[in-house]
Amino acid sequence: MSATGALAIAVALAGCGTTTYFAGRTLPPSGLLNRVLIAVQNPSAITKGALQFVDANYDVRFSYDSKTGSYSIAGYSGALPVSIQSMPEEQQGAVYGSGDGSFSLVSYAKENGGGATFTAFSSSIFITRNQSYIFAATQASPRTLTVVDRTVSNTSIALGLPGVYRVSVNPGGSVVLAFVQNSNYAYYPRKLSSTQTVAYSGGPSTWPKAATDCEPFNAPTWCLFQAQSPDNIDATGNYYGAPLTFDRPVKAIFSADGGTAYVLNCGPECGGTKSSVTPIPTAPLIFLTGQQSGRLPTTPTGQMVSSTINVPGGASNALLDSSTMYVVGQEKMPDGLFGGHLTTVTLPTNMAPASVSAAVSISDGATGAVSRMILADDNTLWIGMTKCTQGERYNNGQAYGCLTMYNTSTNTVTLLEPYLGDLTGIAAVTGLHKIYVAQGGQVYIYNTTDGTSRDNQYVTVTGTAWDVAYMDGITDDNNTVY
Repeated sequence: MSATGALAIAVALAGCGTTTYFAGRTLPPSGLLNRVLIAVQNPSAITKGALQFVDANYDVRFSYDSKTGSYSIAGYSGALPVSIQSMPEEQQGAVYGSGDGSFSLVSYAKENGGGATFTAFSSSIFITRNQSYIFAATQASPRTLTVVDRTVSNTSIALGLPGVYRVSVNPGGSVVLAFVQNSNYAYYPRKLSSTQTVAYSGGPSTWPKAATDCEPFNAPTWCLFQAQSPDNIDATGNYYGAPLTFDRPVKAIFSADGGTAYVLNCGPECGGTKSSVTPIPTAPLIFLTGQQSGRLPTTPTGQMVSSTINVPGGASNALLDSSTMYVVGQEKMPDGLFGGHLTTVTLPTNMAPASVSAAVSISDGATGAVSRMILADDNTLWIGMTKCTQGERYNNGQAYGCLTMYNTSTNTVTLLEPYLGDLTGIAAVTGLHKIYVAQGGQVYIYNTTDGTSRDNQYVTVTGTAWDVAYMDGITDDNNTVY
């Protein structure tokens, strides 16, 4: 259903006293059906953060009849919000504030929020879509992978992992991978059964060989495992051949069926050797008690050998659309600088091997930084970068900007100019052929038909706009962070 169609239906239903619109979602107090949420830093001299939203149908921050001067999420009090984990299917969002370490849930249905669900300064943080678990790469010394088990009275477990800086959580909320800066290893947590708690209560000598930490120490309820056990012992204590090797892994994305995690090996742009994508099965990684099965793949011998896919253009972020993976990264150029590249990977099906396209040049960005990627209307893929003045294009006096539009049907690149600052957020307003972005601290709007800009004078904010999210996306895939 198009966004315009949903609007017409909702208006008709509201006239009949119905309080829902498409997919049974609750009609919000504002009555708006196409809302873009904006994370705003320092909106005033006395407030460090606010969550404002605009009517993305008319591109205005006030009601079309002027009865409402502006819209915002009531009750939000986080400082310096930097990321929105948008979950429109659940009518929820989770916002991390870098100023106070707050991680707060907000209701899209009620357009309000409460206090922080979890507070800790974190470089990467996610909540599962059922809101049962939070996983965070917390930066307090010593650094830990922190697990908040909301099924057990919000119990917080800190698993020691020096250097941890990123986490990836699968959409199903059953697998987590954690990554350490300047490391060739990946880690995953697992919730323990009562039998395992007793068995592992004697300290490290009683832990499985692949475990790096189990907490609480004397009666552990969670353990953290290295995906590549140094002595080739898996989490169940079984020997299984030579371990996996990664090359500066930074992130994992997951297949639609949930069976495979694709680990992105950042390679040269993160100080490594070769950029690539390594697929591994998720079944052995499941953190829910007693639901794991099988073993991790091994090389060169052992069960379920993994086939790493080389991606010369760089691999620090990716987006999966059916069997096509769009991989973004920074490739080292002959002059020693890095240039942004997009590589299209057709994943293997049946007996056919993966195929990798030639990389195409896109906006440059900071090496190893998390770029923003989202699919939108008109067969377009949008890619946002930070620090795009540090790369090859700027140094050589070429056209440069931090936002790229890629047409997936014609394989053509449109580099949007001029330079407006770091691109820190993208929201695809599906059905209305537009995207919203947070760039250089302000909000801009672009047409997906041709990349031209729209009038943004009625959606600009006071303060610094850092992230944007389409609150009424059809699916949770309309999210540039998850």
